[in-house]
Amino acid sequence: MNFKLEPEKIDALIQLAIQEDIGTGDITTENLIPDSLIAAGAFIAKESGVIAGLPVVEYFFSRLDKDVSLQQRIKEGTFVNKGETIANIKGSAKTLLSGERIALNFLQRLSGIATITAKFVERIKPLKTAVMDTRKTVPGWRYLEKYAVAMGGGVNHRMGLYDQVLIKDNHLDILKVETGLKPVSTSSHISIIEKAVSALRQKIRKGVLLEVETRTLEEVADALKAGVDIILFDNMNIAQLKEAIETVKNWKSSKGKRKPLTEASGNITLENVRLVAQTGVDRISAGAITHSAKALDISLEIS
Repeated sequence: MNFKLEPEKIDALIQLAIQEDIGTGDITTENLIPDSLIAAGAFIAKESGVIAGLPVVEYFFSRLDKDVSLQQRIKEGTFVNKGETIANIKGSAKTLLSGERIALNFLQRLSGIATITAKFVERIKPLKTAVMDTRKTVPGWRYLEKYAVAMGGGVNHRMGLYDQVLIKDNHLDILKVETGLKPVSTSSHISIIEKAVSALRQKIRKGVLLEVETRTLEEVADALKAGVDIILFDNMNIAQLKEAIETVKNWKSSKGKRKPLTEASGNITLENVRLVAQTGVDRISAGAITHSAKALDISLEIS
């Protein structure tokens, strides 16, 4: 869970949520509740799961009213049982009422992601395979959703298109029609993957990881020849995965070069993730932990 939440990176999202929900003002609360009334509340888990998002809730309420205080009853990233109190809150009744839904939207969504991530992680213990996220996130929410994955015990993949190279099947398919990237001849075969990697190595800064997506054993061999950092096996069945990983293990790498990390992706579910991990793959990336996460049921009970 090595992910320190930086408030400045979520400020725009917090402001958008306030504008979207509260807008020019909460007409019900403002015209019904006295300014001087102080209230207390408790965030209660209505179902069991892993909690993520408490620092987000605290920061959100601080933007509404600096006098609101939040006391966490459990540690972020902790599993809670149904009925357990997650945090206590105290402040202006108007502020708590107006901010309730936004706070819960953040807390429920992020806790849902942390919970399903934890289920994937638990399913493959004690194997050493890492469970990773993808870019399949809600627009604007990526930073927070990847934070929630980390709170659930997962590992973050690249944050976006800017921080790691990933040559995908569509890149390769498009490059095949480019004259300069076609094989020279059958006797002197330089693959599309090798040419693409070579071109990128000359342009990207040192230290940037280079990963390539492969669909066949031939492409795996090409990626090994190209000297990539990570090989992604896309939508391979278990038999193909085992053969691909064996190919990587048996590869005689150049002196001083490390063998690439291996990654499996495509239709990864709770039902098959252990079978995938048992192939010996280093990493499993699962879009489901973000795009299909169910919000954890949490309520804010105000008194």
